[in-house]
Amino acid sequence: MKKELTCIICPRGCALQVTGEKGSLEVTGNTCPKGREYAIRECTAPVRTVTSCVRVANREDTMVSVKTLNPIPKGKMMEAAQMLHGIRVFAPVKIGDVIVDSLFGSPVVATRDVE
Repeated sequence: MKKELTCIICPRGCALQVTGEKGSLEVTGNTCPKGREYAIRECTAPVRTVTSCVRVANREDTMVSVKTLNPIPKGKMMEAAQMLHGIRVFAPVKIGDVIVDSLFGSPVVATRDVE
């Protein structure tokens, strides 16, 4: 396998090259150890933080933004979005309120207030 990535861990944005197979990946182009860890994780088990909105049931035309507290497997993002699409909450909602206890292992929390 040969893959080129841009590291997103810090603002430097190192151009990473990953070669080898899952058991023995070699990473070049990183200027810090975090870049190597990022590249290996991205090639073996990529994860993403999901951001979305859910409907506020007792407010007309109102949504509240939400996000997963922890990254979830990248391959589960579309399924997570579909699950969040069906969620309804009731105002008031405060930043940090848990909207879903566990979405693929991560709590989903509100990222803004709705009075």
